[in-house]
Amino acid sequence: MSRQFVEANFFLLAFQGLLVALTGAGIPPWLDRLKSRGWALLLPVSIAGVVGGIAVFPQLADGLTWVAFLLVPPGAMLALGWALHGARPWFAIIGAALFVFAWVKTGTLAGDAAAALCTALSAATLGRVLAGIVPVLYLKLGIVAFAVLDAILVFGNQLQAPNAVLNAAVPAAGLPQLQYLELHYASMGYGDVFVAGVLGAVLATERRKQWPVGLLVFVLAELWDLLFLLDSINTLPATVPIALALIAVELKPWLTRRRPGISSAS
Repeated sequence: MSRQFVEANFFLLAFQGLLVALTGAGIPPWLDRLKSRGWALLLPVSIAGVVGGIAVFPQLADGLTWVAFLLVPPGAMLALGWALHGARPWFAIIGAALFVFAWVKTGTLAGDAAAALCTALSAATLGRVLAGIVPVLYLKLGIVAFAVLDAILVFGNQLQAPNAVLNAAVPAAGLPQLQYLELHYASMGYGDVFVAGVLGAVLATERRKQWPVGLLVFVLAELWDLLFLLDSINTLPATVPIALALIAVELKPWLTRRRPGISSAS
């Protein structure tokens, strides 16, 4: 691993951890009518659908770049104005400024970093909305299912080709790519931050401490990425550490349960 890769990857993994730590809970009342456990399928179906769709119809990648270009900027604005802990409506201006900067500086490291940040922020909005309309149990199962599918596709060498097509697609010359996070020396798919935003929103909904879990995600991700030291590995499923952190959180009450004390007569 080069120094540039380690540094770029550090920031990408930090985005995941911060999404887990900062995504809030709750939705506007008008979204209540959309509540359904079926939305949990969006997690595993999204990765399978995108990979399968691009494999069969490579032109789908062009459409997805436009979907990202149109939806990520308002998603980033909503994240800073509403979806994150500490958000304020006027912070949405920062999201708009990030998008403009990413557009003006497209192709530079600074501009692509701003685009990556916009993409990550939009995942917080999507995660908060999803956690507001889906029972958290189903979302937890969806996170694990997403990670399992991600691992199967990556280690089975079925994700790399469609992913390369998607990452190479550009909505139009001079426009930023918002369908994934790219810092020149390292990149991360949208699904990797999407799952982090969902986990953060799940924790917020259950009123659990988020910062420790966010830190756990970051540490597990850094350890997981040590696999890049193997010459045979150049792509890893970045959702696996998130699923492992969720499993650890769920098992903690069982592992820390105090055993009944043993008393003896004196």
